Amino acid sequence: MHKYLLFISLFLMLSCNSGDKRALVGETEYQKKENAYFKDASKSPLKKKDLKKFKGLDFFPVDSTYIITAKLKRAKNTPVFEMPTTTDRKALYKEFGVVTFTLKGKNCTLTIYQNQDNLEDEVYKDYLFLPFTDNTSGNESYGGGRYMDIKTTDISNNTITLNFNNTYNPYCAYNNKYSCPLTPRKNHLDLEIKAGIKVFDKH
Repeated sequence: MHKYLLFISLFLMLSCNSGDKRALVGETEYQKKENAYFKDASKSPLKKKDLKKFKGLDFFPVDSTYIITAKLKRAKNTPVFEMPTTTDRKALYKEFGVVTFTLKGKNCTLTIYQNQDNLEDEVYKDYLFLPFTDNTSGNESYGGGRYMDIKTTDISNNTITLNFNNTYNPYCAYNNKYSCPLTPRKNHLDLEIKAGIKVFDKH
């Protein structure tokens, strides 16, 4: 009898554990990587109550229309400035340059920034910061805008590829304990960017 009960207990334990091992959600490697990161309790920016119910981030369908080759005009002798954030913290940035491109028949311009605190960091020294809002902001996407990471090593002959499918939300979209740079008003795109991450439904 005891052996039988022990067998039943082990079976139930294994069944419960196997249910926790959900397949990673996402169409692309980028999306799967993001979902894996958010699912990891040691790294995730999610609040505990949201992490418990987390099944995967919501993305717009992948669309090659939003993979664009943009022209880059490097900025010269621009000063370091304090970029406002969602808290009292002031982040030090510098304008790196301006990208121009055409999307859905519209001429678009965005300013790229360089975080000055990253210049001494071996991992992030080549990273550039591209925040933007668009006409989905506050509706289908996060109201504070979305971010795109690009690298100085991605620049070739004053052109750079922008992939809006790989845009992400600032951590403040998930948890107000974080301090996030506010998207400058001049980086608003007067069209809908239906690519990348959608707004997160907090519980």
